[in-house]
Amino acid sequence: MLSAILLGFLLGLRHASDPDHMIAVSTIVARSRKASAATRIGIAWGIGHSTTILAVGSAIIALRLVVPERLALGLELGVGLVLIGLGVANLSTPRSVGEIPARDPRAQLVRSLGVGLVHGLAGSAGVALLALAAMPTIAEALVYLAVFCVGTIAGMVTISLGLGLPLAYAGRIPGAHRVLVAGSGAVSIAFGAWLVYDIGFVRGLY
Repeated sequence: MLSAILLGFLLGLRHASDPDHMIAVSTIVARSRKASAATRIGIAWGIGHSTTILAVGSAIIALRLVVPERLALGLELGVGLVLIGLGVANLSTPRSVGEIPARDPRAQLVRSLGVGLVHGLAGSAGVALLALAAMPTIAEALVYLAVFCVGTIAGMVTISLGLGLPLAYAGRIPGAHRVLVAGSGAVSIAFGAWLVYDIGFVRGLY
């Protein structure tokens, strides 16, 4: 059991580095100019992600629920739409003279929390099935789920800090902050559009 729980923590760390997670957080972090703000954004995302993972995943484990495939695809589609929305928000910043102002810290945290909630909702079924496969009892599967979430939060905080440090230094270069914000927005839109296409047409949601 201890080995399985350790594996859950490590898988949580790796889960934080999924491309859609990193792109979403980096798009939000790009508006920050301090590594400390980036770290708080990572914590908020991790809390949001863990909230839905624990709530929905625990219900799936305890009640042995089966999530319909179309519902799971629809939730993943929501992640793609969120990424597109984040990208549009970064690209739609007024092109006035000077650097892009950092967003209100509370607004950034609320946005990061909400994005984490959406990501957790989309991934809860898969994580719950992983917990059931790894642990012999429901109680142990729930512990595994909680440890997985702790690992995910730790991973995202590390990633956010890793993004925040170079962004903080780059922000001191004239024009660099605007380029970073716009670039992160373009990447977020492109990846979100690819997710929407893949889920809708390749995996057959539409």
